[in-house]
Amino acid sequence: MASVSERRARILQFVQQQGYAANEDLAKALNVTVQTVRRDVNSMAADGIVARHHGGASAISAAENIAYSDRQILNLKQKEAIGQDAAAAIPDGASLFINIGTTTEAFARSLRTHRALRVITNNIHVATLLAPAPDCNLVITGGTVRLRDGGIVGPAAAAMIEQYRADFGVIGISGIDEDGTLLDFDVDEIAAAQAIIRNARTVFLLADHTKFKRRPMARVGHISEISAFFTDQQPPAAIKAILQKADVALHVIET
Repeated sequence: MASVSERRARILQFVQQQGYAANEDLAKALNVTVQTVRRDVNSMAADGIVARHHGGASAISAAENIAYSDRQILNLKQKEAIGQDAAAAIPDGASLFINIGTTTEAFARSLRTHRALRVITNNIHVATLLAPAPDCNLVITGGTVRLRDGGIVGPAAAAMIEQYRADFGVIGISGIDEDGTLLDFDVDEIAAAQAIIRNARTVFLLADHTKFKRRPMARVGHISEISAFFTDQQPPAAIKAILQKADVALHVIET
């Protein structure tokens, strides 16, 4: 009988060759139960190796992100913990940018008991989540609304961010390369994220451990440009060395 690692390597091979594979087909090919395949796929999806779908799995594309509905449930516990830890570092009365992403949305949920925040965001979901926050002054950027995930993108969004200077910039990311390069799938999001980095006095990067295994094609910036990194597992040694050299604070929230 194949080991867990061998079985998962074959699952990855199947989805890379076919693009998508149903759990039932994988179970037959591997001569295991559907329940076993489902556990493997769930674990692989949590590590960012494959994209989990109802009844099957697909390959992670370097050109296309996982569907928003799937990203909402992937590593939810870890994202909530990261968001809570980062929110604890934000004082009442602060001004901040918050960009697009499911982890930044978890962060926004944890801000709802803060008082007198001044928030600029290009994320409709963030705006909705902050509606109950006491005395929150909320600015939503202009631009094109991307209905699939609530992001507001385009030149107008980045230009509006450039008009402000905030205490904190809180950003998510789709991937982190081995050399510390911050990567994303969608070039429409990058200009806004770069504007946030330029115009925030302190920049928080929020990313769970799966982002170290994903390689989108578009460059946002470098991890040495941020002030603090919030994640759920210890980063690879090369990344830790970069963070230490650049004096970037590392917050690891074990879940």
